[in-house]
Amino acid sequence: MVGKNLLLILCLTGFSFVQAQEQIHEDLNRVIRKHGLDQSQVMEIASWLTDIYGPRLTGSPMLDKATEWAVEQLRSWGMENVHLHEWGPFGRGWEMKHFEMHATSPNYFPIIAYPKAWSAGNNGTIEGEVVYLAANTVDKLNAYRGKLQGKFVFLDTIRDVDEWFEAPAMRLDSDALLGQANANRPTPRRFRNYRRSGESFSQSLWRFLANEGVAAVVDRSYKGDLGTVFLSGASVAEGSAQEEGQQIIPQVTMSVEHYNRILRMIDKGLTVSLSMDLQVAYTNEDGMEHNIIAEIPGTDLSDEVVMFGAHFDSWHTGTGATDNAAGSSVMMEAARILLKTIEETGVRPRRTLRLALWTGEEQGLFGSKAYVGDHFANTDNFGNLIDVLPAQDKISAYYNLDNGTGKIRGVYLQGNTAVAPIFRDWLEPFEDLGASTLTLSNTGGTDHLAFDAVGIPGFQFIQDPVAYSTRTHHSNMDQWDHLIEDDLKQAATIIASFVMHTAQRDEKLPRKPVE
Repeated sequence: MVGKNLLLILCLTGFSFVQAQEQIHEDLNRVIRKHGLDQSQVMEIASWLTDIYGPRLTGSPMLDKATEWAVEQLRSWGMENVHLHEWGPFGRGWEMKHFEMHATSPNYFPIIAYPKAWSAGNNGTIEGEVVYLAANTVDKLNAYRGKLQGKFVFLDTIRDVDEWFEAPAMRLDSDALLGQANANRPTPRRFRNYRRSGESFSQSLWRFLANEGVAAVVDRSYKGDLGTVFLSGASVAEGSAQEEGQQIIPQVTMSVEHYNRILRMIDKGLTVSLSMDLQVAYTNEDGMEHNIIAEIPGTDLSDEVVMFGAHFDSWHTGTGATDNAAGSSVMMEAARILLKTIEETGVRPRRTLRLALWTGEEQGLFGSKAYVGDHFANTDNFGNLIDVLPAQDKISAYYNLDNGTGKIRGVYLQGNTAVAPIFRDWLEPFEDLGASTLTLSNTGGTDHLAFDAVGIPGFQFIQDPVAYSTRTHHSNMDQWDHLIEDDLKQAATIIASFVMHTAQRDEKLPRKPVE
């Protein structure tokens, strides 16, 4: 064990760069720790974002209410230039008004299930027979023509459910962190359009189901058990469900235990009937959406900026706690900590500090890509760099948090080797909080990629996975109760220190070459 820990330490300090040690502002860190660890408000912020203003589906009225609350909260703390950045058009929003589903024959039982976002509703309670659609080609689909009207169509097979003999939550151990530290430099990747040319079976399937007039389409996710349901948005034959005029079928994802039970009954030759009442509303008439922006002005380098943020939107089944009220609450709390630290020490940031809370992340990083495109670079439709704008040179860094409730264990460097010795020095005061790992690798699917894509140093923090992928990410169990207070306090404290130290440097953070 001693040898392994020594190897880990050597690996974390092994980047081959010679650079003067970064100045560590110990007095600032001491005050940041006090407000972040001893006088935290992060769980209260998270409760407002989840219990009161969750879920926060992009385009929904609840997201608008959450945005109004956050704007007022930031202003009340003393943040300046608090405003909304408009982007779009995104398309129509969606709100679930009422949902219930029951098995009615051959016997009654209530069903755990959730409608997919942007699913159509139905007029009052409907009842129909379950049909399992055993088709994976157009020819096999044709065998069902004229037989599915008013039916609940099941698309997935039975999925075996294994009992959990190990805990679904975990921390990163020394082996996992060593693997991160030893990772090679990542290969740069551009944002891509993944739409295929030609008619796919999926397109044929959804067009066929719409024409048949089915009551609803039911599936079960590839993971989840014990009543945990993972799902996202409704499917359409072409385009997106947010587009006006789309023909959308009512779509539901059922808990695997209830889905399996119904298929086993059908396998025994029994007729199973379901009832469903799904009431929805399509919202957001102008199709536009908004990011939340707020600042703490700088002093002698005020024309330069340090940004920190997280995505504010969520999916609709839980209250969007670990994805991503955790990140948004931490970043709001980091802003509050910084304001309190400035007030107590009298030390103001040299660079302007800019908080950003993004929307449309779940549908494709839309909010952050739009902001980057409006302020820092000309980009193509996917967010790839065409050429930079003058303001691109004025931003020192963007820090992001979007991997659940787990504590920070270090930083993904995104292949930016030159920042390694800087971040190593900044992490050293927080080794007692478990944060010490640097990895050259990147991580995908978060808003820092919009900045990294245009040559701005953009970073996501390494976090303990806890039960993010096994229990809470995009599930009905994404609730406040699964947030870990000490982890969020630790994250807000470290991020506040990183932001302030970035602001106080004589130079901006070093950059990777821009392609």
